[in-house]
Amino acid sequence: MKIKTKLNAGVGLLFLMIIVLSVLSGWYINQLKKDTHNILVANYNTLQYSRNMLLALEEINSDPMAYNVFAKHLEKQKKNVTEPGEKEATDNIAIHFELLKKQKGDPALQSAIRKDVAEVMQINMVAIEHKSSIADATAKNAIAMISAAGMLCFIIAFILMVNLPSNIADPIQSLTESIRQIANQNYKERVHFESSSEFGQLASSFNTMAEKLQEYSESKLDKIIRGKQRIESLIDNMHDPVIGIDEHKKVLFVNDEALKITGLKKENFVGKLIQDVAVTNDLVRSIIKEIIEGNHNNAKDTMKIYADGKESYFEKEIIAINVIPTGEKESQFIGQVIMLRNITPFKELDLAKTNFMGTVSHEFKTPIASIQMGLQLLENNQIGELNEEQKNLVHGIKEDAGRLLKITGELLNIAQVESGAIQLNLQQSEVQEMIDYAVNANKSAAEQKNIKLIVDKDPDIKTIMADSEKTAWVLNNLLSNAIRYSYENSEITIKVSKENDKIKFAVKDDGQGIEPQYLDKIFNRYFRIPGSRNEGTGLGLSISKEFIEAQGGNISVQSEFGKGSEFSFTFPTVRVG
Repeated sequence: MKIKTKLNAGVGLLFLMIIVLSVLSGWYINQLKKDTHNILVANYNTLQYSRNMLLALEEINSDPMAYNVFAKHLEKQKKNVTEPGEKEATDNIAIHFELLKKQKGDPALQSAIRKDVAEVMQINMVAIEHKSSIADATAKNAIAMISAAGMLCFIIAFILMVNLPSNIADPIQSLTESIRQIANQNYKERVHFESSSEFGQLASSFNTMAEKLQEYSESKLDKIIRGKQRIESLIDNMHDPVIGIDEHKKVLFVNDEALKITGLKKENFVGKLIQDVAVTNDLVRSIIKEIIEGNHNNAKDTMKIYADGKESYFEKEIIAINVIPTGEKESQFIGQVIMLRNITPFKELDLAKTNFMGTVSHEFKTPIASIQMGLQLLENNQIGELNEEQKNLVHGIKEDAGRLLKITGELLNIAQVESGAIQLNLQQSEVQEMIDYAVNANKSAAEQKNIKLIVDKDPDIKTIMADSEKTAWVLNNLLSNAIRYSYENSEITIKVSKENDKIKFAVKDDGQGIEPQYLDKIFNRYFRIPGSRNEGTGLGLSISKEFIEAQGGNISVQSEFGKGSEFSFTFPTVRVG
């Protein structure tokens, strides 16, 4: 049956029962009205007339007008005869009254009239009692019938109230649950409703859709399983440790390399919360430190791990996995992948390179010193005069030797930095001396380009706790770079100030500046801005960064392309003299 038909039938039946109940109640009320009307109109009036005749009969001997009153009520009684035997009794009253009018005052006739009136009253009283019993029976029947009809209406209404909403709501609820199952990829879900209703048509369409989804899912399932197996095989055969966790930090997968370096078994790793695994494993605790602390920095960190019977170096990278669910626009975080790249061979090569650089640079210093000594002798006029061409040649050799000595010094510094053997001599150092050293070392280069060097030092800053030699070297390097990349006839400012309990050294120029894409690479080793001059080795800023950070400071750059740059470094918690 259609839902619309059910609703029409239920509401229509209730409407019909209300009409039947109303008609039945009206009919019985009308019957009661008739019964009571008969009692009032017929029998009650007769009793009233009889009473008046008896009163008139009592006064008939003393009041001649009593005959007229008696005759008047007798005429009314003759017109109100309604019960069996009442006419005969009324006629007897009339006969005896006529005789009484002729034989006035006759006691026997008066007594006969009283008996006749009493008989009329008795007949009507019996009739009233009979009609009252009929009215009672009618009332009882009315109560019974109306109660039965009301109860029937109540039962029908209750049945409709219980069944009709459930007939509509239950299929909707069942359909909602089935749709939820389909949304959870349970394509075997089916719904079964009465086929003749609208829900039956909806169920048929839903089941058809579910069958097609199941068919499509099963047709792709084999490919999905094969793809999953490929990915698992690929991860297991990777030479680098890999750990995958979901958004709740539960371990989804871990390859053999990760198990090897952690010393754990797969069953004690996969499916566990990674923080629970970290409780009993120091290496895992070190690996997930950033995850637990909520640090989402994607910087690659180097870790030293004892694996394969030797110390190995790994580069850790934590990659957040975000996907955009179907039908949505916002990406959703679903987990992270922790990758440890084994960089031990590169570390060993880097160490060998550092040792080689240190050895070669140290060996270079002796022949370079000899070359410089020979140049000094050649420039001495006591040995002999040089012609102009020879002087130019000696000048060129001197510049090349100076450049070679500078490169050798930088190579020695970088070797010292890479070997971790930076020797610091922290002491109270004169700030002005470091500034003067940098200015004097670059004064000649600045004059060649007509660049004005401006020193802006806070007079309250006298000394700082720092390595004077290395700090002066950094300041000299920043100033020489500023002169190299500044335009002629420009200005360079060397500023020393106090900012938030820190001493800040800054070198600001009005040169061409640095393009934004190179700002985060400017302190990398051997990095040189594309298109820049071929001077320098690309090591100066890298060494400066290492020297400043070794002293607990920080170095940074601010630049706007076309408007100049400002390189600065700060020392935390310094003591101002």
